Amino acid sequence: MPKGYWIAHVEVRDAEAYKEYVAASKIAFEKYGAKMLARGGAHETTEGRDRARNVVIEFPSLKAAQDCYHSPEYTAARAIRQKVADAEMVLVEGVPD
Repeated sequence: MPKGYWIAHVEVRDAEAYKEYVAASKIAFEKYGAKMLARGGAHETTEGRDRARNVVIEFPSLKAAQDCYHSPEYTAARAIRQKVADAEMVLVEGVPD
């Protein structure tokens, strides 16, 4: 079964308050088997809009990625994030093994 991914591009407006989101989202990520592959490291924008923080999160499947995003745990974390950061996010299915 192909894995699922969250790909997000984020501009944090309040770094201190963003820490609350990170702590809250960890609960959902652990529950749904998330694995951080990229989280705000060095990057090069070659096309499109640049965001300071780029994130790639791997899940066991696209369904797990979707279930995490729509879960009560992540819904609460998302509400925190949306107050302190702007983001574009896509949930995508990986290629078959």
